Amino acid sequence: MNAQPLRLGALVVSISMVALAAGCQRVGAPAAQAAPPVVATATVEPLGTAGLGLSGTVRARVEAPLAFQVGGRIAARRVDAGQSVQAGQVLFELDPADLEQAVRAAEADVAAAEAALRTAQADLERVRTLAAQGFVSAQATDRAQLAAREAASRRDAAQARLSQVRNGRAYAQLRAPAAGVVTEVTGQPGQVVAAGQPVATLAQAGAREVEVFFPETVTPPATGQARLPDGRMVPLALREAAPMVDTLARTRRARYRADGLPAELPLGSVVSTQFALPGRPAAAAESTSPVGTWRVPVGALDERAEGPRVWRVRDGKLEAVPVRVLRLDDRHAVVAAPLQAGERVVALGTHLLQPGMTVQERAR
Repeated sequence: MNAQPLRLGALVVSISMVALAAGCQRVGAPAAQAAPPVVATATVEPLGTAGLGLSGTVRARVEAPLAFQVGGRIAARRVDAGQSVQAGQVLFELDPADLEQAVRAAEADVAAAEAALRTAQADLERVRTLAAQGFVSAQATDRAQLAAREAASRRDAAQARLSQVRNGRAYAQLRAPAAGVVTEVTGQPGQVVAAGQPVATLAQAGAREVEVFFPETVTPPATGQARLPDGRMVPLALREAAPMVDTLARTRRARYRADGLPAELPLGSVVSTQFALPGRPAAAAESTSPVGTWRVPVGALDERAEGPRVWRVRDGKLEAVPVRVLRLDDRHAVVAAPLQAGERVVALGTHLLQPGMTVQERAR
């Protein structure tokens, strides 16, 4: 029997097994050495320790809507939005035709009531004369006295109505109750308005304030600062705060006294405000890091857990950091969190992350 073919076959089988094993190792090697996922990161931007910066609007202390005390058709408008006015200046006028007719009717009622009173008084004098001569009873005298009193009351009522309609005729002119600036005009000539319907808004001259809208989770602080367009800082003192959160905007309105505002700063100007927020977020109370206010990309927020958080990258691994959201816009979020300046957080795709995950950073 020839042994050479058998040896040749065994050699072929051995070579095939070695090649198969090497191929299995090459296929399995990439799975065992898979690179960690790449994440986009951004550096947190400090906004001050436990501070909050918001935009405020310069307002007049008193902003009153103006309205006629009587109804009618507007005959003339003598003011425009943005115009400065003085106390007593005529702003609007109603068509006085109906009011004049009402005055004449009231004057006629007064004349009739006075004539009736004179007649009742004359009857009372005659009855008293006849009663003294014994020609009428005491009951007739009482009736005459009551008639005279009734006529006098009707005369007084007619005179009161006349004074009222005369006042109404004077109300046909809407005058500025104080000096200031007309910030809004809604009434137009030819428009029929009811009594009490606002036709303009007057921002009275004098003290001015800064109006700020806070997130619903923040109680308006008692003090703060406003940065003017020229860089100067003006102290703020809380005067009033809305007791309820706005149901649509989810904010709380607050008014701050700002006695140092320059007179040349127009109403409606936007100023930057800064407030110190006492305390620390409850979610981060156990952390030893100081709680500060930071700006992060809005995509860095992850709300899958019990509260909002961001993912901090340390030594290539992820850590979840609880935060308190102070405000949002279309690009950034301002949060209070135990972060440090220069730290990096994942900026996108936070819904795919898990604690302790190893990642590769790619700065945005």
